[in-house]
Amino acid sequence: MNKDNEGFNDETPDKSTTQKKGLGRGLSALLGNDAEDLKDLQKIKASSRDIPIENIFANPNQPRKYFDKKELDNLAESINRKGILQPIIVRQLSNEKDHFEIIAGERRWRAAQLAKLEKVPATIKHINETELLEISIIENIQRENLNPIEEAEAYKNLISLHSVTQEKISKEVGKSRSHIANTIRLLNLPTEVKSLLVEGKISAGHGRALLKTKDPIESARKIIDEGLNVRSSEKIDSNTKKENKLDKSKDANTIALEKDISQALGYSVDIDYISDDKEGKIKIIFKNLDQLDDIVHRLLRPR
Repeated sequence: MNKDNEGFNDETPDKSTTQKKGLGRGLSALLGNDAEDLKDLQKIKASSRDIPIENIFANPNQPRKYFDKKELDNLAESINRKGILQPIIVRQLSNEKDHFEIIAGERRWRAAQLAKLEKVPATIKHINETELLEISIIENIQRENLNPIEEAEAYKNLISLHSVTQEKISKEVGKSRSHIANTIRLLNLPTEVKSLLVEGKISAGHGRALLKTKDPIESARKIIDEGLNVRSSEKIDSNTKKENKLDKSKDANTIALEKDISQALGYSVDIDYISDDKEGKIKIIFKNLDQLDDIVHRLLRPR
């Protein structure tokens, strides 16, 4: 394949990804294997027609809501140089003969507007509302375009609006039923935490862990501030309980000593010492190997 045609404006599903995930729907359901190489692409283009860009509308139920501006600008630049190599896929709106709704390719359509194109190549297909939503979800999951909240809302819409079962969704998208259920549960998080998921500041794994915490917002801030991985974030509440228990059992002198040592070292210090007739220990807390190296140098520094 000619290198200039690779990516089809970065919107063609990656063949290896599709095979890896075992997905049998999406564009392949509409076009068979027509998107696999340049020869087949020409077949698609031959069956498409140019439609005025103002006559094409986004699907309001499209699962993907967030489009990165920089990526759209880059795609618009590519379209200016090469044109739209892969037609978008649309369906005719029932109430308007010359108006069409996007099935797949909204990103290309948005970039085409930025590139100030008057018309875009499109292939017209006939599908119902449920099929439209299913294809939109599967296509975005194939390309890993959805953030966790968009994915959750898409699954919820399929279930609540179209009476599709979790088992059917699981088979269609190639993911386990537990993944579907756990993803939908992310919608129970506070709005502030869901925004962090949308922005990619925390992962879906973090979100699932936060569902079990007493204060998801404060715990989410702790995850970001301390750079906690998912496993560490699952222990936030238990660690807080331990800290509170220790604080209650420490006298004022021990707490003051911890503060003095922490200020001297520049690191958090925990003194576990209950009474005069028991042994104790001092714990110095570091977050990475560089900090450990610094602590060692400070402790071994000649006096």
